[in-house]
Amino acid sequence: MIILSGDPPRSRALSILLIAIIVALAAVPFLFPGAKAMNVASKICIFAALVASYDLLLGYTGTVSFAHTMFYGIGSYAIAIALYGMGPSWAAIAVGIAVGLPLAALLALGIGLFSLRVEAIFFAMITLAVASAFLVLASQLSWLTGGEDGRSFQLPELLRPGTVFVKDFFGVSINGRTLTYYIVFFASAAMILGLLRVVNSPFGRVLQAVRENRFRAEALGYRTVFHLTYANCLAAVVAASAGVLNAMWLRYAGPDTSLSFAIMLDILLMVVIGGMGTMYGAVIGAAVFILAQNYLQALMGVASNAAAEAGLPLLPGLLHPDRWLLWLGLLFVASVYFFPTGIVGRLRGVTRPKS
Repeated sequence: MIILSGDPPRSRALSILLIAIIVALAAVPFLFPGAKAMNVASKICIFAALVASYDLLLGYTGTVSFAHTMFYGIGSYAIAIALYGMGPSWAAIAVGIAVGLPLAALLALGIGLFSLRVEAIFFAMITLAVASAFLVLASQLSWLTGGEDGRSFQLPELLRPGTVFVKDFFGVSINGRTLTYYIVFFASAAMILGLLRVVNSPFGRVLQAVRENRFRAEALGYRTVFHLTYANCLAAVVAASAGVLNAMWLRYAGPDTSLSFAIMLDILLMVVIGGMGTMYGAVIGAAVFILAQNYLQALMGVASNAAAEAGLPLLPGLLHPDRWLLWLGLLFVASVYFFPTGIVGRLRGVTRPKS
């Protein structure tokens, strides 16, 4: 890791936590072979890469963008349209990637060149408008995108659940679904490691200088618009790649799974929970958020039943599974209050600078 990025976790607790998450994700098909566990694990992998790409903007340049789900959706729709139109083939996957990633980069370039010269709040509003327009466009072009219903498609035979490679490997069947999961896992890991290397390069140091004081960076001779635009394009390509992985795992692309503004809010929460400007926080934030999103309700049901059996007053009602969203919100408020620099910042012993 030091060879790849020169930026180790710098905390024993953080190292242990990261290793535990990575090992658990790598072993999910064997430890938890059920469909739900693999769906949750694949979502953690995909969102870890997506959150890392957004952290490149928010955490390392201080740029707030609401167009990130647009790039994510471009990757999803590109692969879905290609596989739907050309059939389940590797050539269709190659065409989807060859069209989706450059398209995301070009749109990011256009947004960056025309918008990054303005103040941060105006850039955020411009990206919000562009993302909203793209969502409406995807919903209206039903002949191409499937409209509100989206596009379902088939993957090549090698990636289908019916393709069995090993019938019994320590009690687990290795099939095309398992292969798809490991494609998602290793591709997400490669993107995160690549971004980690970028932010620890001279280019990444310039981005941090722009974040701290844009006028001083310009006075030192750095072309800040160029650096911000380049970072925007890089983040867009990674986000589109995450969208490709998401569509391949779901075998579907639609407005709710690829372009919803709720996804943008989830990304923001994961960045804040994990820790802005760390990259490691993307992995931890995605794992904590998605695990809570999928298992908190079940855990509350167990706790509510236990409290009822023990005859405790009020607790069974307070811990009722129907109130899981309330407790999820309270947990996030508590995490921001007690971990103002995110989980990674807390484990590294970083404190929020006083204003």
